[in-house]
Amino acid sequence: MESTGGPYLNTAAVTSPVGIARVLQLTFGCTTFSLVAHQGGFSAAYGTFCMFVWTFCFAVTTFILTCEFTRLHSCLTISWGNFTAAFAMLATLMSITAAIIYPLYFVQLGCYPIGCEVRDFRIAGSVFAGLLFTSYAAEVCLTRAKPGQVSSYMATVSGLLKIVQAFVACIIFGALVNDSQYSKYVATQWCVAVYSFCFVVTVVVVAFSVTGKTALLWFPFERAVVVYTFGAVLLYVSAAVIWPVFCFDSKYGSPRRPGLCAKGKCPWDSQLVIAIFTYVNLLLYVVDLAYSQRIRFVSHL
Repeated sequence: MESTGGPYLNTAAVTSPVGIARVLQLTFGCTTFSLVAHQGGFSAAYGTFCMFVWTFCFAVTTFILTCEFTRLHSCLTISWGNFTAAFAMLATLMSITAAIIYPLYFVQLGCYPIGCEVRDFRIAGSVFAGLLFTSYAAEVCLTRAKPGQVSSYMATVSGLLKIVQAFVACIIFGALVNDSQYSKYVATQWCVAVYSFCFVVTVVVVAFSVTGKTALLWFPFERAVVVYTFGAVLLYVSAAVIWPVFCFDSKYGSPRRPGLCAKGKCPWDSQLVIAIFTYVNLLLYVVDLAYSQRIRFVSHL
């Protein structure tokens, strides 16, 4: 039988700039977790998180590259462009987090007490973890929508920011469960409600984009996203005002870190992390709103 639909295998999946970046991701990812698992070692929650990041990203990248090479992605009932763009941004954030955490907790200059061989493996693993992050960041840069280019929503700046917003919210949630004492006041509980609501809606927006179900909605998806982003800005403004007042004002909390507070188990530290990332996410939502308005204006020209 002769095929009339072109070659079955898509060689551009591994020879194009994006394909080369994905091949490098597999190479660096496999090298990283192999070095760590063989001699570098990992332990506790931080090490387990890093190993999960490297193996998860390796598995999904293998799936993406296989589907691209065999053209099987055309059989999937998802928006492939949105899926790959969203994963590339998520993998970039996860890999840079692991690339910072692993050397911070496991790498040391001296050989004692782990031994010089283990130290060298940990340093090498950290180097390849950094290269892994670079390869994912390169894919994001290569696939990001250019001005005037028709592209998937998740490849636009607004779509990529949705991934970053959800990731930052996860950092906030991690600090909240680390003895942040948020249940002490109704005002701080309101802040938690803000973080949770914005996170859930952002994830829903990403999910609808990746699954390609936006056309089935009875309302214009793009307009609804802009309205939600405006509401998220207002909600985060309230949290950015309320959280620091009820955590660091002397009337409700402590403006300085308590001297007897144990390192790693101090509510004040968690409250500070939440305050910082509240302002980070507020900035991200403001940029998202500004960019959404710009895209909306251009689309009417």
